[in-house]
Amino acid sequence: MPTTRSYSTVVTTGARNRVMVPVPFDPDVAWGHKPDHRVHGTVNGMKVRASIEPFDNGFGIVLGAAWRRDCGLAPGDAVDVVLSPEGPQREDLAEDVRLALAADPAAGEFFDGLAQFYRRAYLRWIDATKRRPDERERRIAEMIDLLRRGEKERT
Repeated sequence: MPTTRSYSTVVTTGARNRVMVPVPFDPDVAWGHKPDHRVHGTVNGMKVRASIEPFDNGFGIVLGAAWRRDCGLAPGDAVDVVLSPEGPQREDLAEDVRLALAADPAAGEFFDGLAQFYRRAYLRWIDATKRRPDERERRIAEMIDLLRRGEKERT
């Protein structure tokens, strides 16, 4: 499944006069179901980070006023867009971690919805045990328990 999506569209105005870039695909279909699709990429070659939001009968990303000012974009402008999901994705994970997340759908969904900072912190903590498989297994089980309880990070 390709993770990067490229397309052309026209910048428009959404609810509350927010300036939006329409996303012409369902991110759940493209990248798997997540409570929040955080993405990074470019709009007309300018770097952007955003969350995909419901927009009209589809989806879009909001372009903030400062970003638009710096990039010179306004509603009605045609743009070329390249978007990818942010952070480590399920297919990027070690098999033991991927299987543990798949075995507990609630923990897996919570993990998928975390910002990349939190996902990477969990993965670094687990990867620090590569030479001690018994400790790695224990940490994976602890991570699943924390995620199931809605904990963004270990304390």
